[in-house]
Amino acid sequence: MSKQDLEKVAANGLINRRHLLGLGLTGMGTVASTSLLGADAGLNLEIPRWSKAPGANASGYGSRSRFTDDMQRMAGNPNPLYPGGGASRSPLHQLQGSITPNSLHFERHHAGIPDIDPAQHKLVIHGLVRQPLVFNYEDLLRYPMVSKIYFLECSGNSGSLFGPNPADGSAQSLHGLVSGAEWTGIPLSTLLDEAGVNPEARWINAVGADAASMGRSIPLNRAMDDVMLALFQNGEPVRPAQGYPMRLFVPGCEGNISVKWLTQIKLTREPTHFRDETSKYTDTRLDRKSLQFTYPMGTKSVITAPSGQMKLERHGIYQVTGIAWSGRGSIRRVEVSADGGRTWADAMIDSHQSEKALARFRIPWEWSGGDAVLQSRATDSEGNVQPTRTSLVTEKGNISTYHFHGIQSWAVNTAGDVANVYA
Repeated sequence: MSKQDLEKVAANGLINRRHLLGLGLTGMGTVASTSLLGADAGLNLEIPRWSKAPGANASGYGSRSRFTDDMQRMAGNPNPLYPGGGASRSPLHQLQGSITPNSLHFERHHAGIPDIDPAQHKLVIHGLVRQPLVFNYEDLLRYPMVSKIYFLECSGNSGSLFGPNPADGSAQSLHGLVSGAEWTGIPLSTLLDEAGVNPEARWINAVGADAASMGRSIPLNRAMDDVMLALFQNGEPVRPAQGYPMRLFVPGCEGNISVKWLTQIKLTREPTHFRDETSKYTDTRLDRKSLQFTYPMGTKSVITAPSGQMKLERHGIYQVTGIAWSGRGSIRRVEVSADGGRTWADAMIDSHQSEKALARFRIPWEWSGGDAVLQSRATDSEGNVQPTRTSLVTEKGNISTYHFHGIQSWAVNTAGDVANVYA
């Protein structure tokens, strides 16, 4: 297909998404010249050494190729004033699809990762219930389970974009506190029904077994909806950094209310106002009033390639790709702009458009060597449209750095360098 046949659908080189499957987007394949052809027109290629001898034996637990060791989470430096606190960010710029491998799923801890023996761990459901219940791990494994694909995002993800000046960051460093996985567990409503909820109960209060005793309050009607007690992630037991042996999982909501290492659920008339829902995880507005319990994560997308701190090495056609998600529904549309939001084109969404899950989008783009500003804009199934950074900061202010879901702008200069900018 010649460049003349490509349908341009927006300014600065964006190409109709229908051309994705017909384009050799990288342009990096080597054409076999006649000098490589033998007399019988077969390719005269040397057999590599790994094709000449048996390889390694099967293993008890799989590992990745040694050639992909550069694909790592990005962890912050330890803080002696906050022992065990911190986060590690997923390498969004290196991933594809919409499921994050367990080993690369982002982490956030308030007092480190406890080493819990499941045989000694207990989950207690008490408070305003007919009969308090105590479960051990083996008890819970006997219950029927459900599996759902959901995203999980820290409420502080992308928070640096509230700042007055754009940080020199990558998709990983700016937005890497989001991941997608298949979570398997017991609907929380099953366990609450078994305990018998008293009519005056309005909230559940969940507490983790880490040294921080991380606790959050959740409205009872929300807890009885799609909340689960998650025991497995992507088919294997939830890893220690994700809450082994069990965690609460509240789909579509800020990650900290999906309390890890869950050990207690207490039903009450009012929220408990834990430390982490008063001094933290509130949205302070310009009038200095703070909103509590702003759980759902906003409609959001980010281009992961090309993205910050990358470099375009040649002129030609590229695949612009990224992820989109919403805490209030599924992703129905993603638009991409190459001119800072003046014109837009629809991207192809090539993953399942599931409720509260990551969606992968793609669109071809021809870079001719000029300046460009790449942006993406998501719309969810409820009609919520991702706002610009300017409108979000105008609405919320920038005292708080939680729940940023504005449009990310990546500038490409004539040298091919990609950087975070405000546009």
